Amino acid sequence: MEPVTKIKTYHFLPCKYGLELLLDIGRIETLNHFVLDSTLHQLSFYEILFIEKGAGTFTLDENKIPITPGTAIFTSPGQVRCWEIKEKVEGYTLFFDKDFLYLFFSDELFLYRFQYFHQYSFPTGMQIPKVSFEKCMNLLHEIEGEFGQLQNDSGHLIRSVLYQLLVILNRYYASVYHIQGDTYVHPDFYRFRSLLENSFINDRTVEAYTRILNVSPGFLNKICRQFSGLSAQQMIHHKLISEIKKELYQNKSAKEIAYGFGFSDPSNFNRFFKKLTGSTPQQYRKSL
Repeated sequence: MEPVTKIKTYHFLPCKYGLELLLDIGRIETLNHFVLDSTLHQLSFYEILFIEKGAGTFTLDENKIPITPGTAIFTSPGQVRCWEIKEKVEGYTLFFDKDFLYLFFSDELFLYRFQYFHQYSFPTGMQIPKVSFEKCMNLLHEIEGEFGQLQNDSGHLIRSVLYQLLVILNRYYASVYHIQGDTYVHPDFYRFRSLLENSFINDRTVEAYTRILNVSPGFLNKICRQFSGLSAQQMIHHKLISEIKKELYQNKSAKEIAYGFGFSDPSNFNRFFKKLTGSTPQQYRKSL
């Protein structure tokens, strides 16, 4: 059996600027560490990449995203990623800890209102039209300018610009993938997305989530389809496949993964995986 692959984890450095600031911005081509790392790694924070120049591939979980000018890529904590660079990449990386926004908006579900974070069924990268991309660049320059002259109230100004940027990007994303972009859907949908992200190891059935949310399965399916186009069960399956692929990245055996995720035997696990992905776990591992 092959040795288990260790996936590096990068954590946010909150006091880089002397005062605690849970957001940072930088040029992709000049930042070291996790930016442009060609080995498997993950972040414990959120990141949005804005590609101005370059070519290659950015792999995020099971998705291979082409690196081309005018692309935005959204990454969520815990996603396994790596870079394959063919031409030098230039652009911006904007990264932040969830608390940077939660401390301001007092909405624990805030980041689940955006379609591009914690996304399993649609791509997490998109091509943005030139005029819209320039609008994003202008907002990034505002944030960058504030970092050049940090003051005690800089956090408030940066949050307000980030909020504007996140909403605009959500509209673009929804338009590109023809999904609902309105960030107001029934709160139980956002709670479900949050639970799916944070309680998945313990709860993997629709019934478990409807019990926690105190709603009927029919109602949960209705609001899930309204915002994501998927049933609650499909969302759970997409999350499950994403977690299984992360285990396959680490060279764990199919048998170990099958029992770890509660499958009755490896053959059931193999059938489930092939039905949802089109390949067996072994075929998927070979393709990595």
